[in-house]
Amino acid sequence: MNTQDIIKKVDWQKQELLPVIVQDESSNEVLMMAYMNKEALTLSLETKKAHYFSRTKQRIWMKGESSNNLQHISSFFIDCDNDTLLIKVKQDGVACHTGRKSCFFTELDSGKIVSEVEQNLDEAYGVIDQLYHTILERKNADPTTSWTAKLLSKGENTILKKVVEEAGEFSFAIKDDDTDESIYEAADLTYHVLVALAYKNISPDRVKQELARRFGMSGIAEKNSRKD
Repeated sequence: MNTQDIIKKVDWQKQELLPVIVQDESSNEVLMMAYMNKEALTLSLETKKAHYFSRTKQRIWMKGESSNNLQHISSFFIDCDNDTLLIKVKQDGVACHTGRKSCFFTELDSGKIVSEVEQNLDEAYGVIDQLYHTILERKNADPTTSWTAKLLSKGENTILKKVVEEAGEFSFAIKDDDTDESIYEAADLTYHVLVALAYKNISPDRVKQELARRFGMSGIAEKNSRKD
């Protein structure tokens, strides 16, 4: 059966994104849960490497594209309602961006962490993505013990006030021709911009995509493209 015939077995009328449960092929341990659209499912079927659609990044991504922790698919299963997929995979490395084998490592009621980090993925994901994920994790932290959690708990106005404040301090540092202070303030500004993005659940990957879109386009043409 060809790929398109297989894809037609999914009841896409219910939703455009197909929930996908991912299991280790040997142990049947649930590693993660993600989503596939038609394009991601097509790529997964044809390459036998797991591709997903990221609702956060708003794009197709291949599992392991940054970390090299690829998922090699051994089998596909669809549920009785034809709207949920289960795939069994041979996992290279770990499945979770935190460096744990599975994404399911926190008890809901107690908040207890039940598995340890097995692989340090800091370099694989880069400092911006690492910081963004850390900020997201702080959303559920105690505001009395985390500055980021405290900032997030104060809401939009306080978060945006800090962005404006840090932008001003960065501008003055540049104006004063102070290299060290410019770097320090640029780091502060980047952090606060990421907090604002995290508050709205906007991945920095989408900013990278927008910057990539502008390559080869003049600034004038880009600004004109925004006009109605």
